[in-house]
Amino acid sequence: MTEAATTSTTTNETAQPKIDKLGRSYATGRRKNSSARVWIKPGKGQIIINKKDIAVYFGRPVLRMIVNQVFQATNNEGKFDVYCTVTGGGLSGQAGAIVHGIARALDNYDPSLHKTLRKGGFLTRDSRKVERKKPGRPKARKSFQFSKR
Repeated sequence: MTEAATTSTTTNETAQPKIDKLGRSYATGRRKNSSARVWIKPGKGQIIINKKDIAVYFGRPVLRMIVNQVFQATNNEGKFDVYCTVTGGGLSGQAGAIVHGIARALDNYDPSLHKTLRKGGFLTRDSRKVERKKPGRPKARKSFQFSKR
């Protein structure tokens, strides 16, 4: 068992970059009901989401800041172009899915960033989802007003 454990740690340290013939790295990110397919390649820092610029797609500056957090944590601001398609959920969930996808794509492109991305919590998939509505209730946990008489 110890041999298997040591081989897994050595493979992480000497992990090979996963880059296609066009110089891109691909990953999938998910958050709530959103799913993002992300491609990154070296560039000027342009981010295209569903064929729109990030400033057009995410009107709120908070969502743009969330997407750029990965690059700030790894000191790669303005070094990579991002092209992604995202579906499902709302804008907040989509921003989280894009962050997860960018982090995984960066990890594939440059495995030396793995520890930084893991420490920042960017590689962990946030598995929280909306709780389902229960029968006999107006929402998941809300109850109708109780009347004693």
